[in-house]
Amino acid sequence: MSKFRLLVLVWLGVLLPLCVLSQDIDLGMEYLKAGEYQKAKDVFQKFAKKKEQAEVIHKAYLQALVQLKDFAEAEKFLKRELKWFENTPLYWVDYGRILEMQRKEAEAQKQYAKAIDLAKISEELTNTLLDDFIGQNQLDLAIRLVEQYRAYAKNNSKFNMQMAKLYRMVGKPQEMIEEYLVFGKAIGDREVLEATLQDEVKTEEEIAVLEKLLYAKIQQFPDDPYYTELLIWHLIQKKEFYRAFVQARALDKRYKQEGGQVAELAFMAFQNKDFVAAGKMFEYLIKEYPKHQSYPLYRRYLINAKEEVVKNTYPINPSDIRILIAEYDKMLQELGINERTLEAMRSKALLYAFYLNQKDSAIVILERVVKLSTNKPDIVDKCKLDLGDIYLLKGEPWESTLLYAQVEKSQKESPLGYDAKLRNAKLAYYRGEFDLAKEVLDILKQATTREIANDALNLSLLIQDNTGLDSTEKAMQAYAHVELLLFQRQNTEAIAKLEEMLSLYKGHPLEDEVLLLLASVYKKEGNVEKMLISLQKIVDKYPQDILADDAIFQLAQAYEALQKPQQAMQYYQQLLTQYTGSIYVAEARKRYRILRGDNIK
Repeated sequence: MSKFRLLVLVWLGVLLPLCVLSQDIDLGMEYLKAGEYQKAKDVFQKFAKKKEQAEVIHKAYLQALVQLKDFAEAEKFLKRELKWFENTPLYWVDYGRILEMQRKEAEAQKQYAKAIDLAKISEELTNTLLDDFIGQNQLDLAIRLVEQYRAYAKNNSKFNMQMAKLYRMVGKPQEMIEEYLVFGKAIGDREVLEATLQDEVKTEEEIAVLEKLLYAKIQQFPDDPYYTELLIWHLIQKKEFYRAFVQARALDKRYKQEGGQVAELAFMAFQNKDFVAAGKMFEYLIKEYPKHQSYPLYRRYLINAKEEVVKNTYPINPSDIRILIAEYDKMLQELGINERTLEAMRSKALLYAFYLNQKDSAIVILERVVKLSTNKPDIVDKCKLDLGDIYLLKGEPWESTLLYAQVEKSQKESPLGYDAKLRNAKLAYYRGEFDLAKEVLDILKQATTREIANDALNLSLLIQDNTGLDSTEKAMQAYAHVELLLFQRQNTEAIAKLEEMLSLYKGHPLEDEVLLLLASVYKKEGNVEKMLISLQKIVDKYPQDILADDAIFQLAQAYEALQKPQQAMQYYQQLLTQYTGSIYVAEARKRYRILRGDNIK
């Protein structure tokens, strides 16, 4: 016999039995899938007494035996396997589960303990057993496994993400967040941790626990800025800028950061319209860093922040406006009139025009800024927009149109250009040229700046919803004229026109818009009682309309300002329960919790 033939016969002697084995196991698997468990058992039982084959059919055979409730055979099979594979944790776990199915709890726990004891010496074995426990929803065992592994390895920074998810599943938010914090510290990347927390920490309870833990960590590790930085980030997410400033200020002084983080936070607060907090931050920067290169910018923004507070405190006090102008004058005397102070001159001019009715003084200042801005085309065009607004205040809209058009031409496809186009669209709207206005507004809905796009969208929808309803469109024309009166600060006449509209156009789709606008004018005039009446009418007559949540939120804010917390809470709660999709929900929830007396640091 040749060597080749002999080799073939040897291979056939090996392969043929393997093929038969594979076919038999496949047959058993088919029986299992079909729910024919006795047939599957009969097939697998032939392989259960041989070490190598038993390992192959382990899970399938156990599944068939469990379905048949043949626990005696299952125990016998597992005991045999445990003699062969005594260091395999999964087999001890399977034995424990078989015992648990027979209500032999104490014996089952012994097997689980044995499995955990075997697995804890290896990260790989721990990981495998952890997946198995989680897959079988044995969460307490999964947690115990990791705890024992960590104790053995003397390393608490392993399996943090898995443990965090486990603690979420068993309802332990504090332990969950602790795991995330350990994870973030271990990887040394705060941004990754912040992204994780943003995704995973969502409920009010979890957010409160995170904050409490961060304060505790800061006290525990006072020399480590890591947790303070994390707390600052967390407070920014909640838009609690002053509290974030308290932490940033401490870091700034301790680590001599030259105000960098505080300045970033101050501008963020300003953009989010928290002008009180922004003002306190700019005051700190001015006091601590008078020689900083950004000192003039901080000075201007401090006055801007104060200006916004004054302009949003109704009724506006002319004396407060004069104090602001005096602060601008002091700044200009100290820093001089130069490129760094031109924006301050613009702001001063607008105060004269819109709040002291000194339009000619404002024009003189703005024309001077234009002369000084030969190399600053953006400043020139901003002043032209300002001048256009002032001419509209004076009742000279054609001058306004020409100035806006100049900026449109010089600032094509830029935010300033879009702003000029929006102002011209509003002029067309004031004149009652609704088709022309809407044509421009529909283009501006695609503008690059969100504020301009939103303004364009809102005005376009207002025109769309309230034109074509009657042949003369008188109601819409009257409403547009009122908006022009308000722009020109003719509030008394605007109130009279709005009251007249409510009488003339009862039931018109514009009625809720008229009521909301009337409420805003009463607020500016300091007539809180009439403001509340107008807002309540919207809630009573138009609870399903788009402005209802605006009215409820404003009512809640008004009662809170009047120091009537019960009424304010009532409206905040109404918003939270009946208008869950409102943009005001997050702020309403925060204000409600504060009024309720929750401990929010």
